Amino acid sequence: MRHRYIGGAVLAAVIAVGWPAAASAQQLDGGGFQPPLNTDQIIPIPTGISGQPGFYGSVEFVSLTQTRAIGSQVVARRGFFDASGLITGTPGTFVGSGTPAVITDDIGTRTFQPGFEVSIGYKFDTGTTVYAKYLQLSDAHYSSGATLVPFGFNSRVDLADTFLTAPVFNFNPQFAGSQFNTAFDNAANGGFNTYGIWNAASVIDIKFTQRYQQAELGGRIPMFATDYSRVYGLAGGRFAWFFERFFFRALDINNDGSVTPQTAATYTNTLSQRLYGAFVGCGHEVYLGKAFSASLDLTAAGYMSVAKKRAKYRLDDLTIQSKWGREDFDVVPSLTGDFNLWWYPVEGVQIRLGYSALTFFNTQYMLEPIGFNYSNIDPSYKTRYFRYLHGFHVGVGLFF
Repeated sequence: MRHRYIGGAVLAAVIAVGWPAAASAQQLDGGGFQPPLNTDQIIPIPTGISGQPGFYGSVEFVSLTQTRAIGSQVVARRGFFDASGLITGTPGTFVGSGTPAVITDDIGTRTFQPGFEVSIGYKFDTGTTVYAKYLQLSDAHYSSGATLVPFGFNSRVDLADTFLTAPVFNFNPQFAGSQFNTAFDNAANGGFNTYGIWNAASVIDIKFTQRYQQAELGGRIPMFATDYSRVYGLAGGRFAWFFERFFFRALDINNDGSVTPQTAATYTNTLSQRLYGAFVGCGHEVYLGKAFSASLDLTAAGYMSVAKKRAKYRLDDLTIQSKWGREDFDVVPSLTGDFNLWWYPVEGVQIRLGYSALTFFNTQYMLEPIGFNYSNIDPSYKTRYFRYLHGFHVGVGLFF
């Protein structure tokens, strides 16, 4: 009795391996794998008939972690600038320790991003498979911040270190912030001695978000087979998308504790890199016995990267903002490896557990996410010569 076990799970350049074809490789005749011991289907499921071409589909749970591509930039320091000169006698004098309070890459440890991958394909009677698949990861969120309360309440006698200052300049008068911000501000001197939302702020928060998506159209072509192993070629087109956003918000609380949308400001920096390209590679699957096999797929890809860079300051009442944008184009090579263990419990069903590693060369990242010049934001970006994602996946595929 000939047995054919689905195909699918991520075959894609990554083990289209065997799903539909694994079945044809598990034939007694024709030089395929030996059939597993549990050859009789014991549950009524609408799966395909052995030895015939047909469609297959798969769904997988994935969990990957990726390079946290962001540089180290000081966002805010403890203290404030004497804007009027009434506090120190000299306008522009910095009051406080100047200790860094918020730094862009001080945002916790790297996390795994759960997600899913779905695929659908068709296997011809020649053993050739064509497929489409899509991978989506959930967003990874990293955050940090500082308030008017330093660690251990360790502040100067004048309490200058309870204030936070980011060096934003060239901003419009709408960003003046609280009129009465410090103990030196009063109606007699007119207030605004620490002019600006980002000067002598009470709260500064940052957040960094990463997202990854991938889509693929490809094929798998049999190249060589024995009774216990087979080699196949992989080729097709691939789309990858790295989306990263940096968020920075300052609250300039009045000395009576009040805060309004006119005394809060938000800055965002978005880096969206869409990669369009093609891949080629090969895979090798080995039958382990008792309905199990193992496979390794390796692919190389070349992409054209379209990197869209957007930065923006805005007042929280949405009355005014400053925008900046640019687009860059690069060539991005990539290498991908997938190791998988396959189990064929019944005819037309396949379960896969594996590990994937995706590497990209020559992508962009935010070296200094914040451009402090409000009128000409221009944050700093740089080439990251090595970026990678890796992690595990598990799923099931059905041959129809």
